[in-house]
Amino acid sequence: MPSSKWRVAESHTNRESSMKTLVMCIALCALASIGQAAPVKNIVLVHGAFVDGSSWSQVIPILQSKGYTVTAVQLPLTSLADDVGATRRALAAQRGTTILVGHSWGGVVITEAGVDPTVAGLVYVAAFAPDKGETISELGKAYPAPPALIAPIVDKEGYMTLSEDGFKKLASDLPAANAKLAVATQGPINATVFGTTVTVAAWKSKPTWYIVSTLDQAIAPDEERWFAKRMKAKTTELKASHVSMLSEPKEVADVIMEAAEKASAGVASAE
Repeated sequence: MPSSKWRVAESHTNRESSMKTLVMCIALCALASIGQAAPVKNIVLVHGAFVDGSSWSQVIPILQSKGYTVTAVQLPLTSLADDVGATRRALAAQRGTTILVGHSWGGVVITEAGVDPTVAGLVYVAAFAPDKGETISELGKAYPAPPALIAPIVDKEGYMTLSEDGFKKLASDLPAANAKLAVATQGPINATVFGTTVTVAAWKSKPTWYIVSTLDQAIAPDEERWFAKRMKAKTTELKASHVSMLSEPKEVADVIMEAAEKASAGVASAE
């Protein structure tokens, strides 16, 4: 029969072996988790000029039904700095990582605000995507004047709005009654924002997706394609007006959810 000293030594050896096994399991689990990002469940939506957060009203229920936490930022439209500030506050209110989505002017806003470390990926919806040191007014000179913006209304304080005819062109694939509603609820934008120089380009360091609207009359479709190509964004083209999130909400939501899924897996969007 083994001595008590032998049994003590054996017990000590078994505990030591079990501890080594536990440490090894923890190490392997840690290694397996490297490069696997936490699931992205937050979506922050940034609207464009002349509208507000309700412009995402058709997309929000789709995302919510899939379990995403959705926040539509209400931009003041007073300056790029103010709009970026509002977006940063929305990002700070999230728990975990976020997909940041920008439409039209909102693309400029997410280009600046998207450098936030909690942003896992960017989605541009018929949006401007300038580089550092660029202004969207200068970039637009390379393309035909957009029909929806040919005759904007600018008040004495420099705030710009659109006429009913402008909104009809902006949302050419929606019922004409939508233009009347848009005129009544539009948010005037400080016209100087279009000449504001961008100070940082988040798309250079974040996975990026772009939705081109082929019927767009507010930003030239070829300008949108150029933005997407320069960013090396995963690109989707929709036969839609400038407000594809209202006329093709399922397709827009699908791209946003794809961004969330691939950003979660650490998959770059560029092709």
